[in-house]
Amino acid sequence: MKFGKNICILNVGGTKYAFTREVIKDFPLRRVSRLHNCSSEKEVLEVCDDYDRERNEFFFDRHSEAFVFIMLYVRSGKLRFVPQMCELSFYNEMIYWGLESSHLEFCCQRRLDDRMSDTYTYFSDEDIKAEEESRGEEEQENGSSTDRGSTGWLERVRRTFEEPASSVAAQILASVSVIFVIISMVLLCASTLPDWDTAKNNTVEEHRCAASLSLPPRIIEAVCIGWFTAECILRFVVSRDKCEFVRRPLNIIDLLAITPYYVSMGMTALTGESPQLQRAGVTLRVLRMMRIFWLIKLARHFLGLQTLGLTLRRCYREMVMLLVFVCVAMAIFSALAQLLEHGLDLETSNEDYASIPAACWWVIISMTTVGYGDMYPITVPGRVLGGVCVVSGIVLLALPITFIYHSFVQCYHELKFRSARCVRSLSAEFLN
Repeated sequence: MKFGKNICILNVGGTKYAFTREVIKDFPLRRVSRLHNCSSEKEVLEVCDDYDRERNEFFFDRHSEAFVFIMLYVRSGKLRFVPQMCELSFYNEMIYWGLESSHLEFCCQRRLDDRMSDTYTYFSDEDIKAEEESRGEEEQENGSSTDRGSTGWLERVRRTFEEPASSVAAQILASVSVIFVIISMVLLCASTLPDWDTAKNNTVEEHRCAASLSLPPRIIEAVCIGWFTAECILRFVVSRDKCEFVRRPLNIIDLLAITPYYVSMGMTALTGESPQLQRAGVTLRVLRMMRIFWLIKLARHFLGLQTLGLTLRRCYREMVMLLVFVCVAMAIFSALAQLLEHGLDLETSNEDYASIPAACWWVIISMTTVGYGDMYPITVPGRVLGGVCVVSGIVLLALPITFIYHSFVQCYHELKFRSARCVRSLSAEFLN
């Protein structure tokens, strides 16, 4: 430093510290040591917030109590969090002064990792992406009034369909969609009742009467399909990224649920057959049963289903690990069960364990402690093996489920946090 006095005063949030130039030169904090290389006041102001040349005082508008703990680290070499201070705020102070998380004590490092993990949960990549897109839209809105009006209208419509808690209209639309899903599921379940297709074996006059009676359910079904189709088309039109819209799992499920109805109607128009005869085909029955996927549409409106889907997406490694555990145990216990129950004594062999694939079913229901009772070991070694299989299944299933449980709780708090933000914005919009 080519100016100022030999004694340098650091004023951090009102607390002053005096050091010599030699101490400043080799100071453990990078921001403080940079002052020694400054040759002008302009360079000094790039390091600190203000500078008093007469008193050679450098002012830093930072947290004074946090700097006290950082100075304790300079003296003793141990860095811990300030009591009653947010871990992220203290970490920001550390970064400002040139420290890293590795300088913290191990217990404080774990606290910081947990806190940063919670912050990543509450502010995920989807939220950051949405904020960036909203900023981009705000910049576009500043361009021209015409573009601003069209963009704002499309954004309001998009939020109405995609975010049920964004407005009163979105809540009404979501309620109507849920009602249509329930009606469609009731019709699907009723169509499998034995009395639903009695018209197939009736006479011509009875067939006409039954057809007239079955007309209202068909109209209701057409109305439900029309609603889901219109909703899917509108959501596609107002979406920001059309390719991203097509790749989303919920949108793919919507398409799979809507398509069978139009396939059935198309075949009716081409072949001239009645819908009752078409549904007799195995392929069309499978397609018709795919409408059960409409229940997954409820995930747009219920926090529990959203939490389940988000947990499964984030815990796929744990799910794969659980599957590997089960497969390895199933291979071992099924081979041993087949040997003990069927392979050793052919005279008193248990035919339920005639093969290893047959024994796999017994291993699955034993490890999951279900026990249907359709097959069970009859020999003493087989029963001992069954007990070991049950205990092993409890232990193997409990190990990865702990991680899945914590992820479920984390995802639930994340979605609950997002929902609370939407409710707050909705309340503010309603009051305004």
